[in-house]
Amino acid sequence: MRIATWNVNSVRSRLDQVVAWLERQQPDVLCLQETKVEDHLFPEGAFAALGYGSAISGQKAYNGVAILSRLPLEDVQVGLEALLPGDNAAGALSEQKRVISALVEGIRVLNLYVPNGSGLKSEKYGYKLEWLACLGRYLAAQAEQGEDLCLVGDFNIALEDRDIHDPARLSGGIMASEPERLALRTALGERLHDVFRLFEPASDHWSWWDYRSGAWDRDRGWRIDHIYLSDALLACATGCAIDKQVRGQEQPSDHAPVVVNLQLPEQDAEDGFAEVRELG
Repeated sequence: MRIATWNVNSVRSRLDQVVAWLERQQPDVLCLQETKVEDHLFPEGAFAALGYGSAISGQKAYNGVAILSRLPLEDVQVGLEALLPGDNAAGALSEQKRVISALVEGIRVLNLYVPNGSGLKSEKYGYKLEWLACLGRYLAAQAEQGEDLCLVGDFNIALEDRDIHDPARLSGGIMASEPERLALRTALGERLHDVFRLFEPASDHWSWWDYRSGAWDRDRGWRIDHIYLSDALLACATGCAIDKQVRGQEQPSDHAPVVVNLQLPEQDAEDGFAEVRELG
């Protein structure tokens, strides 16, 4: 099973790019963030024409998450409050459309768009830390269900210095502050593992390049788009890569897709990972 995550920074603005990417890479599941569209305007038809069903949770102009799948999407759950019905914070935090999950062939695929936080002195930074604390409670509740978990999304956090092009300057700032990193590590616990690092331990692998300051041309990026697997799924992983070349297209998203391949016991060995490579 091939599962991908991509912050598309407006699904309608980049619909042609997403369709072309699906046709080329043919993942079984693609999780989108920052769809920036209300549910009734989401371009489900374009994806259905390629054989993908859609589970969506969007809002006008901001945020928004979706799961596209060639396999049946079952037990779709939207928002942090889906697993925390008595948690007042979860209800309030779910007003921003940042969380959606579904069962796909018995695997819980959980798609997140973590708040950016804006700056260390911004009230949005406190919101981000509160959101991450609630995520920890959510993941604890999910673990009790006993489902294998593939957690993906735009986490807006470089978890380690090797995830930033200039850690000496940027570590300690927004998206790389110790409270953010600690909050995410605490939420993940010992159950969830960064599958990309299983295959690529070195630095210089980025998934996001700011539109400003010529970041793409100078390859000054961050790795903030992650895929985490629970133990049983980690043992099935045969590869994980960033499709970097997508960021070099005309009028691209500032993020590139990240893809993991899982060799599940019932799959044929030929369902390999040869087609996806980090380019450039």
